Parts: sequence; C-alpha cells; structure tokens
Amino acid sequence: MMKKVSQCLTILVLTMFCSFAFAQSTVSGTIIGSDMNQPLPGVNVIEKGTSNGSATNFDGQFIINTKSATGELVLSFVGYTSKTIAFSGDMDLGKIMMDPSEVGLQEVQIIASVAVDRKTPVAVSTIRASEIELKLGSQEFPEILKSTPGVYVTKTGGGFGDGEIRLRGFNSENVAVMINGVPVNDMENGRVYWSNWAGLGDVTSSMQVQRGLGASKVAVPSIGGTINIISKTTDVEEGGNFYTTLGNDGFKKFGVTYSTGLMDNGLAVTVSGSKTDGDGYVDGTPFNAISYFLNVSKEINDKHKIALTAFGAKQTHGQRQNPYLVETFRESESGRKYNSDWGYKDGQFTSVEDNFYHKPQISLNHYWNISQASSLSTAAYVSVGSGGGGGFSGVNKFRFDDDEYRIGNLGTVDFDKIVSENETAGVEGSESILRASRNDHIWYGVLSTFKTDLTDDLVLLTGLDLRGYEGFHFTEVTDLLGGQYFSDASDVNNPNNQAQVGDKILYDNDGKVGWLGGFVQAEYDIQENFNAFVSVSASNTSYQRVDRFLYLDSDPLQESDVYNFFAYGAKGGANYRLDDRNNVFFNLGYFERAPFFNSIFANRNNTDVNGDAPNQRITSFEVGYGHRAEKLSANINLYHTTWKDRTEFASFQAQDGTRNFANILGVNALHMGVELDFNYRVSSTFSVTGMASIGDWRWQNNVEDVIIFDEENNAVGDPINLFIEDLHVGNAAQTTFGLGTIYKLTPKTTFTIDYLYNGDIYADYDPSNRTTKRPDAFKLPDFGLFDSAIRHGFKFGSLDAELTGRINNIFDTEFIADARDGAESDVFTTRVFYGFGRTFSLGAKLNF
Repeated sequence: MMKKVSQCLTILVLTMFCSFAFAQSTVSGTIIGSDMNQPLPGVNVIEKGTSNGSATNFDGQFIINTKSATGELVLSFVGYTSKTIAFSGDMDLGKIMMDPSEVGLQEVQIIASVAVDRKTPVAVSTIRASEIELKLGSQEFPEILKSTPGVYVTKTGGGFGDGEIRLRGFNSENVAVMINGVPVNDMENGRVYWSNWAGLGDVTSSMQVQRGLGASKVAVPSIGGTINIISKTTDVEEGGNFYTTLGNDGFKKFGVTYSTGLMDNGLAVTVSGSKTDGDGYVDGTPFNAISYFLNVSKEINDKHKIALTAFGAKQTHGQRQNPYLVETFRESESGRKYNSDWGYKDGQFTSVEDNFYHKPQISLNHYWNISQASSLSTAAYVSVGSGGGGGFSGVNKFRFDDDEYRIGNLGTVDFDKIVSENETAGVEGSESILRASRNDHIWYGVLSTFKTDLTDDLVLLTGLDLRGYEGFHFTEVTDLLGGQYFSDASDVNNPNNQAQVGDKILYDNDGKVGWLGGFVQAEYDIQENFNAFVSVSASNTSYQRVDRFLYLDSDPLQESDVYNFFAYGAKGGANYRLDDRNNVFFNLGYFERAPFFNSIFANRNNTDVNGDAPNQRITSFEVGYGHRAEKLSANINLYHTTWKDRTEFASFQAQDGTRNFANILGVNALHMGVELDFNYRVSSTFSVTGMASIGDWRWQNNVEDVIIFDEENNAVGDPINLFIEDLHVGNAAQTTFGLGTIYKLTPKTTFTIDYLYNGDIYADYDPSNRTTKRPDAFKLPDFGLFDSAIRHGFKFGSLDAELTGRINNIFDTEFIADARDGAESDVFTTRVFYGFGRTFSLGAKLNF
C-alpha cells in the first residue's frame, strides 16, 4: 500500500514539474522609441497578472521567462504610452515600437536640438522625469544635475531659487540654458535666475546637459555647455494627479496636474499648478511661489500641428547677499545659517535684501510636415518680466557688525530704532530707507528650423533665430521706514526729488538688445555605424542704452547710438559605432561671442562707451568613447577649451573726479579635463551609477602694459599689468567624484543612496583686479556628501498612489560651498557661504 502511494506521489510530482516546465516560455524582443528611433533602456516588461518581470538593457533588448505558455506582456516606461503584447510559446517579438506619451514631444525635441545617444557626437547626460521626481524634493532645480560630470552646483547665499550652476569651470553667463529650445539666459548679462522658474521641476519631461560645444545650433554660444530642458507637452491619455511635499524649515508644496488626453477632434490640453512656501534653511529667507503650466496642442491634419505653451512662477523670497568670514559664522548663535539681512519692524518680519519676480513665458509652436522628406518647425515666443531685488539707500545702518543698530551681538536689524530716528528727522526726510532695484523687461523672438533629406544619408538643416529685448532698470522706494520722504538728487530732470513709496530714485535707464542669427548644418547619417555633421552660424548683436536720470529730456545723449557686434562660428563632429557595443566620437569648433551689454556701457552712462570691445574667441576640441553592453554602460571623454579675449573692462576714478578706464585685451584661459560616467546593472533590481571629472582650469598668461584712457579717450598715467598666469580659475570644483545605487526592494519600492565628492575648489576672484603678484586664491576644503531617497507605490482604493522620502547631506557635514577671495588668500580673510546641513522632505502623490 505504501509503495503504491509513493509511486502515485512520484508520478504526481513529475506531472506537476512537467506541466510547469512546459507552461514556461522564453520571450525576447527589442524596444524602440518611435520619436527618436532609438533603443529604450530600462523599459519594464511584466507578465500580466504576475509580479514576474524583466527590463531592457542599454540596447533596448529584453529576455523574460514567463510562468505561462501563453499570455500578455505589459511594457511601461516613463514618457511613453504603455503597451500590451500577446505571446504564445517561445517567441522573438523583434522590434517593438513605443510611442511617446505626450503629443508633440518629438517636434519639440527637434527645435530644442536634443542629442541622441551613440549618434550625436557630444558629451551628454540626460535626466528623465522619473529621476527628477524621485530626487529633487525641496532642493534647488539645478541641483538635480549635481552628480553629472563637470557640473558644480551651489545654493550661493541660500535663498529660494538663488542656486547657481557651473559647468566645466564656467559660470551661468557662459552656459546656454534653453527651455523647449528657447534661450533663457539674460539678454544683457547672460545670467540665469532659477527663481524665475520655480515649479519647473514639476513639468519637466527631460533635462539634458550637453557639455562643451553641444548640439544646439543657434542658441546663445555656450563655452561650458548647454542645459536643455524639455517641458511636458500634453499627455496622449486622460488623467492627472494631486501631490504634496513637506520638508524641513516649514517647506510646504501642494499641486495638481490634469490632462484631457488626445481627444477625437485632435485637441489635447494639460494644465498644472502648485503653491510652495516655507521659512528657509538660512535665517531670514522665507519664500512663497505660485507656479503654473499650460499646454494646448492641436493636430490640425497629417501635415500641421500647433501647440501653445505658457508657464511661469510668481515668487518672492528673502536673501542672504553677503558672505562672511568663517569667524563671523562661528561667533553667531545661528552658525552656518547666519544671515544679517533681516529683522522685525513693529513686530513684523522685514527683509533688507529680498527678491521678487514674475516672468511668464508664452510660446506658440507650429510643426509642418511639408513632404515625406521636408519639415518646418517654428516657435514664436514672448516673455514679460517684472520684479527685482531689495536693498537699502541713504545712511548705511544695516552693517552686520554695527552694534548700534543690532539687537544683540550679530543679531537682527533694529528696524524700530531706525524708524524712530527717521520719525524724529521730520521735514528733513528719512536718513535710511528700503528700496528695490527693478529689472522689468519684455522679450520676444522667433526660432525656425527647416529640415530636408537630400538623400537617404544626407540631411540639411537651416534656421533663423530672431530676438528683441528691452530691459527697464530703475530703483524705487519701497519703505520710508517712518520718514516723510527721501531726498534724492540723482535725476537731472528733477534734482530736488522728495521721493515717496513707489517713486523712482538713483537711476532710471533702459537697455535695448537685438539679436539676429542664422545657421546651416549638414548631417551625414549611415544608420549602421557612422554619423557626422558640420555647422556654420552667424549672428549680429546690437546694443542701445536710454538714460532718463543722467541726461535732460532735451539732450540727444539721453539715447545712445546703436552698437553692433558681428560674430560667427563653425563646428563639426563625427560618431563611429565600432560594433553593437562600442563607439568613438570627436567634435571641434571655433566661435566668437559678442561682449555683454555692461561691457559696452561699463560706466553706466551714454558717454563713456566701450564701443570697440572685442568679441570673445573660443576654440574647443573633444574626443570620447562609449560602451553599451547588457549590464554596463560607460562613457569617457577628454576636452580642451581655449577662451581668448575674455571681456575685461576696468574703471578707475582719477584725482580730479573724472573716470578713467582700460579695455583689457588678451585675458585668456584654458579649461581641459577628463570626464567619466557609467551605469552598471548588477541585476534587474539593482544598479550602480558613477561619475568622475578631473579638470585643470587656469589663466594662461599675464597681461602687460594695459593702457588707461580718460573720458576723451586720451592715454593717461602709467600702464598697468595683470599677474594671472597659471592661476587656477575659481568658483567651481575642478575634481568631482560620484557613486550611487538604485535598488528595487519590490516592484513598487525603489531605494537610492548617492555619494558626491567635490575637491580642488578655489575662491572666486576678478582677474582684472590682480594688478600685483599674488598666489592662487584660497583653496576651499574638499568635502563629500551623502543623499538618499525612497519611493513606495501602492493602491489607494482604485487609484495609484506613491510616497517619496528624501534626505540630503545625511551626516550633516559642515562644508564651505562658495567663497570670495580675501586680501591674503587664506581662511582668515576669505568671505564664505556655508552649504546646507541635513535637510529632508516627504512627498505624496495620488494619480487619477
């Protein structure tokens, strides 16, 4: 009897095993994105109804052993519409196309010059929406790039939106930033103010850093590289979400997004809005922002699509404008959070230094498929900015070390005492007031790119870039601090101005900038293994200044002449795919860039005009190697960038009170280095990422016998010399190293931990001030930081939900992030900004 039972059990087990074995199938395939016709790495492949899954490798390939002989596979990837494919038995599904989940995304990428992996011959790193959402939290938007080779990001003073990014040692003036292909660098000074784009992280589809020459064709010539931000367009499928984030120091954010999906009439609409506020990590830096985004897309027919996009953020935040000595931070009760630029007036919080701005940007894009071989993509845009930054005028009673107007040692500003003194002054007016330096503007432009296939392998692109800009600069009274008026004699048309709140003081002028650019580019593309391009471009930048305070209304000098600066450039490169896994590339280029507005009108008047300022000249060369295998993706590149005739204009006051100036030529710098990044997929649930960047950025030469001119352009005095040869360029980490892990604890739970090391950072300094021989600027202590994030998805009723927690600077490391070189280039005379200590945030999102 027992023998028969044993035999039956054996047969049953064998039958079950055979059934299980025969029920399994091996299914493979390659997933391609239809928008760029490129493999998609990291696509989730799940056997429907199970937790059995796999993911595509770096070539878009996957293999999955299914639990059933027949069934369906569900393919999902951020930014693409999910797809379900049936299988039966062992199958090779071949190439599977996945379509973008956003209408018009492909067309936006054409205007924005998005680089394609293993095709565009540039060093590039791409951050997608899923990673931004996971890691950003309460950080500054550019901080999402801090683990990218060659990038150094700081919060500077620590105010909301005051972060800065430096790329290969070049600051924001020398890094082109584009949103959907539209340049956002200030037309007058080239800077980027990230506070203008609060909330952009909520609606970013992808963020791409193109280091060096980049793939952009007609945008602002970039020395360090290009940051290419692609916003959401509008979703193909209907849906939306609610989200909230809470964090340290009162950080609160609430938002909602809704998309109609692509409707039968070809119309699709997405709208998003959020509110953010908090107390700020640094003392006296509270903030609030209202952010919004709208995209309306319409497929008119097979040949024409249009899309209207509008976004912006109305924000205000307290600032810490002044760096301090290390000794000052240590003496303060607040330590590294210390800020002297605020206090209480009649019990109400009051900032000495703050920022307020609203810069909505509206663009209308038209995409025209002229024929199977030709297309025309055009974007017309307008941006109207309003706002500025706070400060004081009159007697300086706001010094951090002036105990007479401080409550306690290194305490807050005693506003009530200042108010009392102004009230006592009576008809004499206020001695000290608060004011705002306004920088309103209107900016409009058109970008248009025509693309045609001359042959199967040769593509021709031509385009125009037309921009107009007018900035309105003035100072207005914001608070009389108890007085009856503020006496100001700056306006020659009203020399006895007794200014009230809202009245203009100190200056009132306009800056007018025009830009006309064009390009021609040829691309040679053999799909199997070779891509190459050559591009030439030219532009004319015009500047004009209007001053209503320094010149009478009847004076023709109130409006300056128009000064034009022609520049051109040429670049080319090639990418060769050695085989399915390895590729090499190179690029080289030369371009000129017009000097900035303030270099032409350096003395801020219409008389001492530096109309002969030379163009800056940049030469860049780069080579790189890429490897793509099933588990390992890696890139390494070497770059060499020479920056000649950097715009330097020194101004001096003569003994008789007139101004002398020197147009300094021959200030040259060399930036070279090596960069490495990799991604190693240990398993389908565990990956390791890493990067390293080693740079050597120095000023190349001393500049001798710089001639000083008077206001009538006559040579005066003895020539001066600049002693900068072989000094390190300051203000960025020349050595960086990063290592991170991504681990899927469960199919719905992702955990990350990242380490970032920054070293060889020299304090910032102005090379035109190095008129005596001095050593290198102060070298900041190296530092390393750990960050971590975890996300868990779950069902909330019938809806999908997720929780995300983040901790930045886990070990509360104390470090100096920014510094201004002192008289002795040491820790005792250098003024610094400390970086943030430990911060955290917790976010929740509910999809519907």
